[in-house]
Parts: sequence; C-alpha cells; structure tokens
Amino acid sequence: MTLDIGRRGVLAGGLAASLAGCAGEGDKRWPGKLLGADFDRGHALRDLDPARALAETGPEERVGVLIAGGGVAGLATGWRLAEAGFDNFTLLELEDEPGGNARGGANTVSAFPWGAHYLPIPNREAKALIHMLKQFGMIIGEEGGAPLYDPYQICADLEERLFWQGAWQEGLYPATGLSADDSAQRDRFSAAMAAFSRATGRDGRPAFASPMALSSRDETYTALDGGTFAAWLDQQHFTSGPLRAYIRYCCRDDYGAELEHVSAWAGIRYFACRRGWAARNVSDRELVWPEGNTRLSHDMAKRIAPHICPAQSLVHAAPQEGGGVLALAYDHKAKALRRYRADALVLAMPQFVARHLVAGISAQGLTYAPWVVANITTSRCPEGPGVPLAWDNVSAASDHLGYVVATHQTASGADGPTVLTWYTALSQGKPEDQRRMMLTRPLAEWQRLIAADLLAMNPDLTGAIQSIDVWRWGHAMIRPTPGFLTNPARLAGEALSGPVFHAHSDISGLSLFEEAHYRGVLAAEATLSFLDTPYESLL
Repeated sequence: MTLDIGRRGVLAGGLAASLAGCAGEGDKRWPGKLLGADFDRGHALRDLDPARALAETGPEERVGVLIAGGGVAGLATGWRLAEAGFDNFTLLELEDEPGGNARGGANTVSAFPWGAHYLPIPNREAKALIHMLKQFGMIIGEEGGAPLYDPYQICADLEERLFWQGAWQEGLYPATGLSADDSAQRDRFSAAMAAFSRATGRDGRPAFASPMALSSRDETYTALDGGTFAAWLDQQHFTSGPLRAYIRYCCRDDYGAELEHVSAWAGIRYFACRRGWAARNVSDRELVWPEGNTRLSHDMAKRIAPHICPAQSLVHAAPQEGGGVLALAYDHKAKALRRYRADALVLAMPQFVARHLVAGISAQGLTYAPWVVANITTSRCPEGPGVPLAWDNVSAASDHLGYVVATHQTASGADGPTVLTWYTALSQGKPEDQRRMMLTRPLAEWQRLIAADLLAMNPDLTGAIQSIDVWRWGHAMIRPTPGFLTNPARLAGEALSGPVFHAHSDISGLSLFEEAHYRGVLAAEATLSFLDTPYESLL
C-alpha cells in the first residue's frame, strides 16, 4: 500500500485562496445560481404539530412498506425490495427528485455532480453493491473469479495531479522538496496503514472492512474510537508537516472534519479499509461518470420509478396497536397532509431529522459537516506548467479541496469548453456556525472566493470562466467523532426492529455511497423478514 490513494488524499498547506488576488478578474460577476437542498421544506417540518396532524381526518392509503427518504439509502431499500419481487411499497422524497447527496445537474457543455462524484472499486465483502453494479452494466463479466469492470467507466488517465512549487506534478503527494525525515515518516505511516489493512481481529473479521459493519469488533481496534486521530498521530510520532497536511486533507475530503474531530478508528479506517476486488489490476481505481454518483442514484430510481412520490415528506409516524404504522406525510405541491397505514416503515433519513418524526429516536452526540460544491463552466480546459490536466486537480497551497473535470471521461475531455466541479469542506469551527455563514453568504461572494481559488491554481483560465453555480449542503455528512462506535443514538438506530427500521449512512458514521447502499439493503432485508416474505440474502 502506498500513500498515492487517488481522490482521497493530498498534501494541502495553509489558507491560500482568499477573496483577494483573483488573477486580474477584480470584482467581475459571473452568471450563476445559488442552489441547495430545499431548506424551507425541511425547516417547515419543525413547525408542524404532530398531535394536531394526527387529529387530521381523511382517506388512508394502505401500503406494505413505506420508505421515508429518497437518498442513496432509501433508493437502495426500494431497489432491494424490487429485486426480491416485493412491489407493495411507496417511497416519499422531500425534494422534487431523489438522489440525496448523489444528485447532479447538466448544462449545454456537460453533466456534472452536485455531491459525491465517484465510487471506489468495491471490496469483496460488498456483495450487494457488486450485485447491483453487475445489473447496471458496470461489471461486464468475470476473469479468474474476480469482477471484470467496464474499462470506460473506470477513471481514465491522468487520474490526479498536484499543483506544487509552481508546477503541476502527477499524483497528490509532493515528489520534491521533502526532508529526509519527511520521507521517512511518510514511508513509516504507509507501512503502518498497510499493516492495519492486512490485520484480522480475534473474531476472524478484517480489522477494517467496507462496509464498516463487517469490520472486526476486536477491542484491539475498536478502542481506537475513544480518541482523536490527531492524538493518535502524536502518540505514534507522525509529526511531519507535509504528512500531517496530507492526512488532514484526507479526513476533510471524506469526513468533512479536522484531525482533531475525527476518531482514530475512523482516521485509520480511511487508509486501511480499501481492498478493491477486480480483474486486470484495477482494484485500487475508481468508477467515474460526468454526473458523478448521480449515475448510480438514477439507475436505482429508474428501477423503482412507479413507487417514488416526490415533494412529499414524512411528518409523523407511530406504531399502532395490533401492528403496523400510521404515518402522516405532507405533500408540498398539493399543500395537504396525506395518511398512510403501512405494515412497516423504513426511515431512510439522518437521525437529526428522524428524531422529530418518530418518538424515541435520538441524535444526541451526532454532528454533521456543511459543504459547498460549485460547478464552473469554462470556455477552455485548464492547462498550466508540468503534467497535463487530470480528472482530479488539487493545489498544495489551497485550503479547499480542488476540482474534478466533468468532461474527463468524454471524447472532448482534452479540449474546452468544460465544467469543473469544485469542492470545499467547511470544517473549521463549530458546524452550526459554519452552516450559518454558508447560508448567509451571498452568491457573488461565493463566486469571488471560488474564482480566486481556481485562478490561483490555473491563471491560464483568466477570462475563460463563463458561469459559476454554487450548491450548499447544510448537513452534507455525519462526522465520525470519537465515541461514534458506541454512541447510544447510533446504536439505537442500528437496533430498530419492526415495524420501524432505520436505513442511513448515519448508522455507519461514514457518509459514503457504499455505506448508505449497505444500510438500505440491510433495512430492506430486515423488513422482508419482518413481513415473513421469502428472499435470498444479498449480504
């Protein structure tokens, strides 16, 4: 195992991309929109009185399974029910279209992601995900017993580059300018993470697996959840500035959190859990599409399209004597309450939302990271000295997370125009303060900040920016802070049993596609068992 781990790692350093120094662009304004999840719809739920809502009378719709939430976990729940031949279910989605953090958009130049933008080649243990990728044509066969992936859906060369010391270099870790101690610590850290990756607990499970639920429960490893990753690095004498900056970027990129906020278990898992299973030496690669993981969410949604009810949100649900659940939903288009009587309910939503809707659910101790994603349309592709344009492009001088090229997988990827998807995690300070800042900052200010960061990396794009659209994620991902493995709220969500089940990456403490998919499939199979419906497990 080496430290060159693709999109999930970089050497980042310092706060560089400020509002000033916009490479000659000055106070220029660009066309664009300030977008995001429908905060008004979400916040409206807090103002509804459950007791009053329950008193509302009207016709009830009977359904076998009601799925509340159309993100990856909810879609995976519906997909799994359909795979089992069970079609008596309805999925309610707050937004006008499903997808959650795996949503995307498109313009005349390209499709692009608004959130998650790639999927690592899954581990052997991710059986349900591998089954789905076969169904969707991403796995096209088998060689030597291992899945054969469609090469056109694996990230094309060049995968990544780093802007370092005035030029672009291949890879995301500096190849020059390191002291002997920096290099020695880098190699020692790489060896330590490789050892964790190979480790097996006393229960016979991998120390760190993906999905995380299949990881060892051996206290040798789970005890790491009690402290921060920063403290563990200090204890192991990993003090090199370049190495710490690299690891910080990794945690912000996947967890939206600083080293001081991430548990040591989660930090190590980042580097130790990936053991992709694939033919033709692509096990450490990524599946990439112009629209990002929207490709996967759309494929799941197409499979269950007749069951999806957009612009409806769960308001309240309560188990009933004699079995089943009475649920009330608000139809945001009809502006009316709807009543559902279901044999089972799957809460495919974060726990900070679910706690408002179902009695007994808690989100105590769970915190969520805000993010901002921008899609920047340019009249030409970035260039710059050094190696050519890559799919993933990061500056070592920026405190943001770089950009990916939406057209990288297309025939026009080498030439303009293009769309660059830019990311930043608002990880410094309290999440609630960062959310407040994010929601009150005007579009023009976001555009100036984003343009400054992009042009600091690529001054050759001066005059080429045509538009900047900005998407705000108030609760983009749960943060795996110390103690999340034993957090009572998380464990209670994991232990929910019929007629109410919980399906969300919250339960994993890791906001990743593969985790949300696993939790959705797990909830679907638990629901089928609860309803005494025969099925053959995919897990």
